Amino acid sequence: MGSKNKLKRFRENETFANVFQPSRDELVKETYSLKGQWNKTFFKNNNPLVLELGCGKGEYSVALAKKYPNKNFIGVDIKGARFWRGAKTAIEENIPNVAFLRTQIELIDHAFAVGEVDEIWITFPDPQIKYKRTKHRMTNAEFLKRYKQILKPDGVVNLKTDSEFMHGYTLGLLHGAGHEVLYANHNVYKQEGSPEDVTSIQTFYESQYLEVNKPITYIRFKIKD
Repeated sequence: MGSKNKLKRFRENETFANVFQPSRDELVKETYSLKGQWNKTFFKNNNPLVLELGCGKGEYSVALAKKYPNKNFIGVDIKGARFWRGAKTAIEENIPNVAFLRTQIELIDHAFAVGEVDEIWITFPDPQIKYKRTKHRMTNAEFLKRYKQILKPDGVVNLKTDSEFMHGYTLGLLHGAGHEVLYANHNVYKQEGSPEDVTSIQTFYESQYLEVNKPITYIRFKIKD
């Protein structure tokens, strides 16, 4: 994407009512005004709040919002020029139950209050295979601690990935730390009785993976103390 195009998208994001772009200082040094208030202030209802972390273009968040009008969705990503597409679609199609937050995942507990979130989706994260990159792996122990903090006590996390490595790493970590694995499958489209909300919505890249028969893996789990 050219820099002109990026700038145009950044400018447009600033005009979208469904896009929030707090500065790092706003999140870390002050109490962010929407922390603990997302449903009350933006969505104006008490429906379950669901996050998609690393939402990319935002098409998964938008599709979930269309499918589940009685839930509220927030796509989170540091790359605003990417989720511009999802935000614009939501405005054009008048989908009121989805928003986008531009921030780093490691600041997630500054953007949401304790127990504010019902469910988290992590879709096709970078597996960060090199050992020195483990601190960026989105299901590492540090990230799970942050997710636990913002999730309700019975909140769940969904991981959908094309990376066998990420699937195996996460399962090993969950079992090793005594977290509760509710469902795990290393080829979710080939398994009869797979959860319908997992197979009925696909990201742009996911549909490309499926065309070349690349297995898509899925884990649903609860983070224990």
